[in-house]
Parts: sequence; C-alpha cells; structure tokens
Amino acid sequence: MTALRSGLALLAAVQLVLGGWTLLSPASFYDDVPTVDLTPPFSEHAFRDLGGATLGLAVVLIAAAVWTERRLIAVALLAYLAFSVPHLIFHLGHLQGAGGPTAAVLVVLLAGSVALPLALLAVTLGFSGRPVLPGR
Repeated sequence: MTALRSGLALLAAVQLVLGGWTLLSPASFYDDVPTVDLTPPFSEHAFRDLGGATLGLAVVLIAAAVWTERRLIAVALLAYLAFSVPHLIFHLGHLQGAGGPTAAVLVVLLAGSVALPLALLAVTLGFSGRPVLPGR
C-alpha cells in the first residue's frame, strides 16, 4: 500500500508542478522546457488549457492516493496513461532537433511516465502476483 500511495503521490506531484507552471507561466514553460519549442507556434490559450487539465489530473491522483479505493486508483491511473502514452509516442516521432543527450533523457523520462502508472495499475488490479488492496 505504501508503494502504491508513494507512486500515486509522485505522479500527482509531477502533475502539480508541471500543471501549475504551464497554467501560470505558459511562455516560460514553452521557452524553458527542452524540446517544447521544437513544435511551434506558441499558443498561450493551449498552454493555459493544458495546465488546467494537468492540475485536474493531479487532483484525481491525489484523491486516489488519499482514499486508496481500487476503482478510483484504476481510473486515476488510466486517466494518466490516456495522456502519457500518446505523449511518449508523439515525442518518439519528433526527436529530431533535440540533441542526443536531451533526446535520451526525454525518452527515459517519458518511458518512465508510462511504465510507473502501468506497474501501479498492475498492482491495483492484481496482475502482479501480489495481493489486491485488502478490503477494497
């Protein structure tokens, strides 16, 4: 349970930071996050909307970490994967323009953003051989 809560909290924290940054300072996010500016043009509207949606996802992840109800956790992780899988696929097809080390770090981070919620989902749904959350 502690590992599951910790994983959910980590995903939520990342979404809080990135969502807050994107919502409150979209131009900074565009200019300062490596590779974001490789696909112009900048749209303040789109970035602020993304920031708000990202904060919404953080709220769901926080709720799942607090209440640890199996269905809530599964929905939160599936919602996260609905973003992270296409995000990874997009970047895998658009690595040109990013330097070798930057591209490598990006791929590792984005692959992790898919692998972690998949692992947490497997634990939640009982596919890992470990017991499903007790009493939930």
